[in-house]
Amino acid sequence: MKKRIFALALAATMVLSAVGCGQTAEETNDSAAAASETAEEVTEETTEGGGELVIYSPNSEGLINATIPLFEEKYGIDVEIIQAGTGELVKRIQSEKNDPYADVLFGGSWSLMYDNEDLWEPYVSPNNENVIDAYKNECGFITSNVLDGSVLLVNKDLIGDIEIKGYEDLLNPELKGKIATADPANSSSAFAHLTNMLLAMGGYEDEAAWQYVHDLFENIDGKICEGSSVVYKGVADGEYVVGLSWEDPCAQLVKDGAPVEIVYPEEGTVFLPASATIIKGAKNMDNAKLFIDFILSEEVQNIWGSTLTNRPVMKDAATSESMIPMSEINIIEEDIPYVSTHKQEIVDRYTEIFTDLMSR
Repeated sequence: MKKRIFALALAATMVLSAVGCGQTAEETNDSAAAASETAEEVTEETTEGGGELVIYSPNSEGLINATIPLFEEKYGIDVEIIQAGTGELVKRIQSEKNDPYADVLFGGSWSLMYDNEDLWEPYVSPNNENVIDAYKNECGFITSNVLDGSVLLVNKDLIGDIEIKGYEDLLNPELKGKIATADPANSSSAFAHLTNMLLAMGGYEDEAAWQYVHDLFENIDGKICEGSSVVYKGVADGEYVVGLSWEDPCAQLVKDGAPVEIVYPEEGTVFLPASATIIKGAKNMDNAKLFIDFILSEEVQNIWGSTLTNRPVMKDAATSESMIPMSEINIIEEDIPYVSTHKQEIVDRYTEIFTDLMSR
């Protein structure tokens, strides 16, 4: 078997580069090793498979390394991974619509997948019945597989006496130009933060909530990161004091001993399902369906939950003791249908605010 991992940088010509979008393999060695040890216990009996599978993914290296080698070993399938931000990958899939290169998009927001229904092959895994009710595949083409929470990542060496407990604290003038975020118009994690803060600060259509968005991006001072991974890496490397990111890679940084801590906004944290979809017209359709079944299997969900920094969607799946219990987090529920329907309006209003700030 042969595993190839690439990174995608979507420019005008959409060329491939060698820069990964998730954490480095070195950063996630411990987690990947733990996952591999667990995997040995569940791969004693493999299913005959073979062939190839091409996967596009914005997921972290930890999740990739705990999933792909096990899938390859169990089914004898050679997997090619191309990693980049969700928005970039969806644009690539759109450009390849008549001749798809990849078979599966593994990762990304539910709403972005829902908004591009024409790109996906309908499929509901038999394992869907074991998923927590709120995250079941009801639309027929989106498979939720892990839960991602919007979090604030703080560099403990740089924070000093500044207190950060939630969104409101990000308006502190001392943080001007020291806050990392990706572009909500192109990054699913940044867009998730945008809708999270709107909901937490009053509502998607609330003027006070939108005023908060204005004030926050005024304090961000035009420093928009090129991708979601640049946010948490920038905070860990000391380039920023705080960043708007998501739980999985941030929890991995904490686990690896980086000088960072996670803050779940006291105003409320939204946990959204990360999706997986089969690309319409996939050349390796059978293997694509097998992969969807695989990531919803009890064995994989338990590996993710117990050895990584992901929250499984499977009922009664194992979870790591290093993760803060959901009961200790102020969780607020996203209106996913509303956000999906009004996504462009939300992005347009954000863009108008940002453009106005940059023109001053």
